[in-house]
Amino acid sequence: MSPNCILERVATTKSTNEDLVVRWRAGELIGPIARIAHEQTAGKGRAGRVWLSKPEDTLCFSLAYPFHKRPSDLSGLSLVIGLAVITGIAAALGTSEAALHQQGMRLKWPNDLLINNAKLGGILIEGGQTNSSSPTWMVIGLGLNLHNAALIEQSLGGHSSFGVASLDQLIPHKTMIPDTEFIWLKLIESFEKYLSEFDQYGFGYFKNAWAKWDAFKGLSVCISGAGKESIIGISEGVDDTGALILNQHDQLVAIHAGDVSLRVQP
Repeated sequence: MSPNCILERVATTKSTNEDLVVRWRAGELIGPIARIAHEQTAGKGRAGRVWLSKPEDTLCFSLAYPFHKRPSDLSGLSLVIGLAVITGIAAALGTSEAALHQQGMRLKWPNDLLINNAKLGGILIEGGQTNSSSPTWMVIGLGLNLHNAALIEQSLGGHSSFGVASLDQLIPHKTMIPDTEFIWLKLIESFEKYLSEFDQYGFGYFKNAWAKWDAFKGLSVCISGAGKESIIGISEGVDDTGALILNQHDQLVAIHAGDVSLRVQP
């Protein structure tokens, strides 16, 4: 990343996201900081869920980044991070994004990475603005499965509505996956580029790029969560703010990011 980005490596912590959120709330953040842990004992997922990780098989890190926008202007950030992860993975594996697309890599709105509809990784974003004159700090967490998808899926005990995928499924048989540190640094390089452009241009700049990776465009999906009644419709992609557009009986409805669960209807 930029020379101003601090890189922190720790063996064990409860949650790299929580570590950085605590610092943000205490006013201790000055510039971008990335924190990676070999093991997270209480990793965080969306909606208060626990992100289960196996130290040797997953990559988990968080990045705190200051934006020059208000929190309300940062809609679509999780979608842009998905694009950044794809670019970083392509660089780390020495392949092209087109090749990853051909192998079945996709993005699931609003914050999951898939390989052939199995979950490769997830994104969690927290943060905000302490006052109107301060930057908007967002803590971006990424959990990525590297090896042994079957064992990770078994450890979930059937709690995942999708199957589990891992990065080693994208490389030729018997080829070693790159070192975790190398993958992490390539991801951070990609994050820098995408976050800088997002801060300058907003999500609309990335809308067409995201559409190419949309896992469920044109499919009947069910949106549920947040204690609300499920919404069923045809996924029509996203708008300029990153909201999911559903076609319900020829009427378009915008679904904004939140505690929602997206499922393909039979």
